[in-house]
Amino acid sequence: MKENHPDIKFGKTGVLIVNLGTPDSTSWWDIRKYLKEFLSDRRVIEVNPLLWQVILNLFILTFRPSKTAHAYKKIWLKDSNESPLLYFTRSQASKLKDRIGNEKIIVDFAMRYGNPSIKTKLNSLQKLGCENIIILPLYPQYASATTATVCDEVYRSLMKMRWQPSLQIVPHYESEPLYINALTNSIERKLKSINWKPDLIISSYHGIPKNYFDKGDPYHCYCQKTTRLMKEKYTKIEIQTTFQSRFGPQEWLKPYTDKTLEDLPSKGIKNLLVICPGFASDCVETLEEINIQGRESFLNKGGKNFDLIPCLNDDSDHIDLFEKLVKKYL
Repeated sequence: MKENHPDIKFGKTGVLIVNLGTPDSTSWWDIRKYLKEFLSDRRVIEVNPLLWQVILNLFILTFRPSKTAHAYKKIWLKDSNESPLLYFTRSQASKLKDRIGNEKIIVDFAMRYGNPSIKTKLNSLQKLGCENIIILPLYPQYASATTATVCDEVYRSLMKMRWQPSLQIVPHYESEPLYINALTNSIERKLKSINWKPDLIISSYHGIPKNYFDKGDPYHCYCQKTTRLMKEKYTKIEIQTTFQSRFGPQEWLKPYTDKTLEDLPSKGIKNLLVICPGFASDCVETLEEINIQGRESFLNKGGKNFDLIPCLNDDSDHIDLFEKLVKKYL
């Protein structure tokens, strides 16, 4: 009987960190493929699905890929031919593996949209003998359109597995002390690297449509909580919350980052730092939207000095946080 038994590995735990995603390249088709997957998610776009598919396929996926490709080309890592988000997420997984990985604990990473996919990585971990899997969505502030859609994809993947591993998902960590400490430390590091004093620090988070908040999504509250805790710990310079990356004609969470950047110089704010606490890795939203478009807008309206505080990326403070979050479930 034993001779005919399939060789099955077992007894291991898999840790999978999951980021938003990235196109495979800056080509029109790869950008279009990525946008189609992202914008087809019913949690991301909560409108009539039949109407949305018409709008998406006839209009958005015809015109938007060129604009998005242009943005990605500005921040694409030429040497490794990949996006900064992919580079840093891989590095985060590698450094976390150095901390907690061993023959019984396998650490890997996946993307909610694009590659490597959640489905591929979950199947890989299961085949390697992971009977327990811990998922760490890299979204500090919970939102239905981010953390919840990672959970959706994880559950869909498990539905097709004959031998399912046990599952634990690390929740939002917007008020975790190590996270707040890491953010304030990143502010201090940036201040030491510049020769001017900011009048204000903008804490810019990715926005969501206001009606998602009205329906009960707690994201807005978690963003405000993170800023409040940063302000309690770092009192030298005022910190103000704004929301970026709005899409379409409907109202999103306010104040808008882009409008704020345009208005600040006329209010006497000439020296500005921006931090993006909701992003675990620098990406097109931080490097292009804020540090290129936002910088240009602020300076053109009369600003004098502008700088972006890098995301926590693969800093040791960030890996300390990941280690603590994951170890609760090991």
